Amino acid sequence: MLQRLVAFALSQRLFVLLAVLLLIGAGATFLPSLPIDAFPDVSPVQVKIIMKAPGLTPEEVEQRITVPIELELLGLPNKKILRSTTKYALADVTIDFEDGTDIYWARNQVSERLSNIARDLPEGVSGGLAPITSPLGEMFMFTIDSSELSLAERRTLLDWVIRPALRTVPGVADVNALGGYVRAFEIVPLNDALAARGISSELFRRAVETNSRNDGAGRVNQGEDSALVRIEGSIRTIDDIKAIVVDTRDGVPIRVNDVARVKVGALTRYGAVTENGQGETVEGLVLGLRGANAGQLVRDVRAKLEELKPALPQSVSLNVFYDRSRLVGRAVGTVVRALGEATVLVVVLLLLFLGNWRASLVIALSLPLAIVIALLAMRAVGMSANLMSLGGLAIAIGMLIDALVVVVENIVGNLGNHEPGRGLPLIHVIFRSVCEVLQPVASGVLIIMIVFVPLLTLQGLEGKLFIPVALAIIFALAGSLLLALTVIPVATSFLLKSAGHGEPLLIRLAQRVYAPALDWSLRNERKVIAAALLALVAAGYAYSQLGKTFMPTMDEGDVIVSVETLPSVNLDESLAINARIQSALLKVPDVTGIIARTGSDELGLDPMGPNQTDTFLVLKPVEERAAPDRAELLKALRNVLADFPGISLSFTQPIDMRVQEMISGVRGDVAVKVFGSDVGRLNEIATKLSEILTSIEGAEDVYTTLNEGAQYYTVVVNRMEAGRLGLTVDTIANALRTQIEGRTIGTALEEGRRTPILVRGSETTREAPTLLASLPLTLASGQHVALSQVARIQRVDGPVKIDREDGNRMSVVRANVRGRDMVGFVEAAQRKVAADLSLPKGYRLTWGGQFENQQRAAARLSIVVPVAIGLIFVLLFTTFASVRQALLVLVNIPFALIGGVFALVSTGEYLSVPASVGFIALLGIAVLNGVVLVSYFNQLRAHGVGEDQIVVDGARRRLRPVLMTASITALGLIPLLFASGPGSEIQRPLAIVVIGGLLSSTLLTLILLPILYRRFGGTVKESK
Repeated sequence: MLQRLVAFALSQRLFVLLAVLLLIGAGATFLPSLPIDAFPDVSPVQVKIIMKAPGLTPEEVEQRITVPIELELLGLPNKKILRSTTKYALADVTIDFEDGTDIYWARNQVSERLSNIARDLPEGVSGGLAPITSPLGEMFMFTIDSSELSLAERRTLLDWVIRPALRTVPGVADVNALGGYVRAFEIVPLNDALAARGISSELFRRAVETNSRNDGAGRVNQGEDSALVRIEGSIRTIDDIKAIVVDTRDGVPIRVNDVARVKVGALTRYGAVTENGQGETVEGLVLGLRGANAGQLVRDVRAKLEELKPALPQSVSLNVFYDRSRLVGRAVGTVVRALGEATVLVVVLLLLFLGNWRASLVIALSLPLAIVIALLAMRAVGMSANLMSLGGLAIAIGMLIDALVVVVENIVGNLGNHEPGRGLPLIHVIFRSVCEVLQPVASGVLIIMIVFVPLLTLQGLEGKLFIPVALAIIFALAGSLLLALTVIPVATSFLLKSAGHGEPLLIRLAQRVYAPALDWSLRNERKVIAAALLALVAAGYAYSQLGKTFMPTMDEGDVIVSVETLPSVNLDESLAINARIQSALLKVPDVTGIIARTGSDELGLDPMGPNQTDTFLVLKPVEERAAPDRAELLKALRNVLADFPGISLSFTQPIDMRVQEMISGVRGDVAVKVFGSDVGRLNEIATKLSEILTSIEGAEDVYTTLNEGAQYYTVVVNRMEAGRLGLTVDTIANALRTQIEGRTIGTALEEGRRTPILVRGSETTREAPTLLASLPLTLASGQHVALSQVARIQRVDGPVKIDREDGNRMSVVRANVRGRDMVGFVEAAQRKVAADLSLPKGYRLTWGGQFENQQRAAARLSIVVPVAIGLIFVLLFTTFASVRQALLVLVNIPFALIGGVFALVSTGEYLSVPASVGFIALLGIAVLNGVVLVSYFNQLRAHGVGEDQIVVDGARRRLRPVLMTASITALGLIPLLFASGPGSEIQRPLAIVVIGGLLSSTLLTLILLPILYRRFGGTVKESK
């Protein structure tokens, strides 16, 4: 069939050229719309539920909201894991579904279950499903600065002008508003005035609620016309609130203004944003839809902001401090630059090896066509162009050339013996040249494609990272094979009318070295085999000593400092501490600005407490920094923060932070989860675990949430006394909540904006909790009693938050690992924990984080790679019809790994998933070179060449294609080896392994394989 394809291409050359033009046109038309991102979308199919319950403590939220929701969701089909975090006034429930589950189906399932229990939730609870974004959806962040507008005015501008406009941009899921004050009409009841008139807080609240709406009464007829009756009663101004009548006494109306102060205030806030240690600001955070094109989305957001500028006050400036497209540009630029440099190196090598600029031009022109085919296939299956998929193309440059080189090299060789006008026509010579190498080329490309199939079976985070790599390589290889059998023969028929009879200088020099080396090796078989086996044993030992980790950390170019103070610290004090921390951080020369987010955000997607802060550092461009690398920068940051006692610090990056949270719900390379029922006991175990992990070499930023020390004023109601006075627990709770937290009882409509109406006690009560005891409670008779008469108030400590996973309470200890491999760290930690920590009955530990991914990937590859090697053996057997020869080629595999192992050892790299991918790539290249050599040996045997002469002539004749494929693949990876942009850390281990492995693989292919073929090759059936 493949011969027919070659014959068709050569007989229909005009059609092939037209097809090439159509391919170029398709690329020019469709590739500009190919989604571009820095990173593949590694997020699982995830649905979040965020429920807000103002005034409820963590334990109350857990028992009354979180647990009922979890019980309802536990039986969801395709559910993978169920996690929740419960804090003051907030429940954050996360459900991860199996990969491949339709996100809209998943959201529908969760929504149905949530509606089933909505009636069982406490009154006043609000919330529901979070926006349909992903943990990596934070695309664009900006602050709103103004010398004239207050924080409340800036927040109003964000909420009612900027946010609605940005939500119309395609691909935007939502815009999170952070910082400032949400404007509200605040009603502050005068307790003494209410008590003097015998008005209860419930009556007061109900009076405002029932006097704040418009309504319709129907339709009336006026002769032949009809008119609608509309009742106008909505609140528009503060004066409207003041005029509401609460009650009457002896026919005299008592208005709100008589028993309360009405003012423009703000809703209770749970977080704030500070800037450069100089005060608060307002931040907007654009969230992208799951699967959105990051580059296009950011461009559209910027365009929308430019469109809005004329409508904004002159004093307002929008300062962008995080833009995902910058990372996209740097990361993709790193790979594209490496791709371009590799292409140039490849073309130079082709000229040196072929000594024929026309032949080199044929291959050089075919290379971009193979890449275009791969990119079009990526677009067809919905893949984006990102660090990993483009990295796959950069890795594949050398492999793409393999098939093209073998075909062109054989055509050039045969044309060297062809004299124009004599013998067979040029087209026939090209056809026969292609057919001679057709079987090994097709088999070799298929083998390399099979080698990458194991990557398609990876699961979880590693699967989402490396499946795009494998698909990009497979698409490109398929394209190169198609081009090798169609475009290459046609192009050579136009460009190569003849070829020089001599070999290029580089090949002649290589032959001078190789010929005596091969002769010596054939005379000293045992020494060569012994040396190879000794090297294999040494590599096996070195491999056993290699440290293992999951993935090198990608330097995104940004730094986030996570700060946590004591749980009892309030928001104002936390902001004051952060101001001092920011002033210290600004002393580091490479830090040009700081934006810090303290507490929870508006949507509740990141439920931090008021004692927790994410400090985003705006840094100088990499080329202008004083610190030579990220490690030195972090060292400088740690030094300036060393003098701050009582705070916990950790250093991370925007995407890295979200990926870690996505994996295990916490931030850190290693996460140890302790499951049990009692919060106090969980805290004790977590504290001991922290001490153990801190003592392990390589531990950094070991941390567990301080889940105790939150101050509670517990109001214990005397049911007998309250009942005697006609008061219920619900009445007392509502009165307290109204006094402290405040209750939203309506909405005012002013100029198209909806302003909440809030009833809340005076600031004095919140600042002096001792006054709670004297809070007046109005009885049905109109008299009032103090709270202390019906309840006892006591101050106690309690939990800050409650974490749960699959229905069980848990506590988490997290740690980052520096200076050693992660697997070695975890193994040492597990041994020490087993020796020093005894768990009570009913409590258990699990180890997660990046370590969990590494273990899963290693287990999967240990099964799938041998299966792939088995498939390669079947393909080799089909190619050679000989078990011996199939095994001969497979022998190349372990010897190819020798160089890869020693390359890792010599560079100090760990065995990570990228390094494992490098070893997988080596399998294919080693087998391909073996196939090329053994196939030619068989051709010589079929022509009756003598046994000894077969390996000598065959090895020397195939020296050029073997050297070309190996050196082109190796040099194609050199740019990745020395790249320094974002993502280069991920590609470097792969390049190290392949380059090192190619050195040993090529040497052993050219020296050891001829020896083994002469000894074990056996007789094969002649090809027909």
